[in-house]
Amino acid sequence: MRVLVVVAFIGILVSLGSALVYLMKDKGTTNRTVNALTVRIGLSVALFLFVLLANQLGWIQSTGIR
Repeated sequence: MRVLVVVAFIGILVSLGSALVYLMKDKGTTNRTVNALTVRIGLSVALFLFVLLANQLGWIQSTGIR
């Protein structure tokens, strides 16, 4: 489970980095920055929903804040 979450975080960071590169390189002339940020948002939402599903199915346990 940890490996999957780490891979998802790495994918989110790579997408964010590519959006920065496209922003600097294209100077706003193409939609590549918007597409990269859209992918980042999609990955973030998918990761959040996966964590909620894993909690509901008992794959992970919530420890709470003490």
